[in-house]
Amino acid sequence: MPSPESTGRGAITVEHLSPELTRGLYRDMRTARDLDTEAIALQRQGVFPAYVSVRGQEAAQVGGVSALDPARDFVFPTYREMASALAYGVEMVGYMSTHRALWHGGLYDVMESRFGAVNAVVGGPVPHAVGWAIGESLRGGDGVAMAYFGDGASSEGDVHEAMNFAGVFGAPVIFFCQNNQWALSVPNHRQVAGGSIAARAEGYGLPGVLVDGNDVGAVHTATAQAVERAREGGGPTVIEALTYRVEPHSTSDDPGRYRDEAEADRWRRRDPLDLLRAAMIEAGHADEAHLDRVDAEAAARAERIRDGVATAPEPHGSELFTHVFRESTEELSRQRRTWQEEVEL
Repeated sequence: MPSPESTGRGAITVEHLSPELTRGLYRDMRTARDLDTEAIALQRQGVFPAYVSVRGQEAAQVGGVSALDPARDFVFPTYREMASALAYGVEMVGYMSTHRALWHGGLYDVMESRFGAVNAVVGGPVPHAVGWAIGESLRGGDGVAMAYFGDGASSEGDVHEAMNFAGVFGAPVIFFCQNNQWALSVPNHRQVAGGSIAARAEGYGLPGVLVDGNDVGAVHTATAQAVERAREGGGPTVIEALTYRVEPHSTSDDPGRYRDEAEADRWRRRDPLDLLRAAMIEAGHADEAHLDRVDAEAAARAERIRDGVATAPEPHGSELFTHVFRESTEELSRQRRTWQEEVEL
C-alpha cells in the first residue's frame, strides 16, 4: 500500500497559485474540517443516525471542485463530499440536513446549486455525470460534469461502462477518484489491479492523472487542466487523488478491526490543512495572524450550520409521496390515502 512519502514531497508548495486562491482554499478546508467535527458530534447526540467523515480528504475535495464554475458545471457527489459542497457554494444547512434522514435528498435546491444529492449507491454518480455531460454537449453548452467516486467504486461495472461510453462519445466529464485506500474494510491491493485507478484510463482512450490528494494546489491544477481540456472538446479525464481515510468509514465502523492504526497516524502527520498553512506562510500568501482569524471565522460558521441543522423543523409526513414519481400512480395514491386515514385516527 502506498505510504505518505510515496505520494510525493513531504511538504507542498503554492507558489504557482495566487494568494487570493490559496486563502480561499484554506478558508473552505478549515470550515469543512470544523463542520465535520460538529457533524460527528451531532451523530453522537442522536441528531444524525449516521455520518461519514471527510477528515483528511479536504484537499482532494476543495482543490478539485474549486477548479469548476458553479454557473455552468455540475457536480455528482457520493456520500462523502461535504467539503466539495461547501467549497462549491451549496447552502449547507439544507445540505447537511440530508444526514437527518428525513428528506428526499436534503433541503437545498439541487438544480440551482448544480450539485447533486447525496448518493450512497457505490459508483452511482458516475453514469449520471456522463449522461448529463452528453446532454450538455448535445445542447451546445460548454459545461463540465464532475463525477466523484472512491477506490472501492472503481471496481463497479457502472464506473467502467461510464468511462467507456464517455471515451467513445468524448463527453465533457471528469472522473474524480478519491483514493482513500480503503473500500470500507478492503485495502487497495485486494481490489485494484493494474497498479492504479488512473492507469485504467488508457484502456478507454482517456488521459489518466495520479496526483497527491493531500496537496490542494496539485489537485486544483490537475483539475483545472482537465476542465480546460473538456471545455475545448478534448473529452474526459480520469483523476486519481491519492489520500487516506484517517477516520472510520462511517460512525458505525471500527477500523481497528481491519487496519493498522499506526499507518493512519502516519497520514495524520501529513494533514492537508497543516501542509497548506505552512506552504502559505512560506510563500508569503498569509501570516499566522490572518490564518488565526480565518480559523475563528470557520469555527463560528460551522457552529451556525450545526445549530441550523439541529433545529430545522421536520417535514410534513405527506412528503413521503411527493417526489417518488413525476406523476403519481394509482398505487401511490392508494398508499397516500391509507397513510392519511391512519394519521387522522
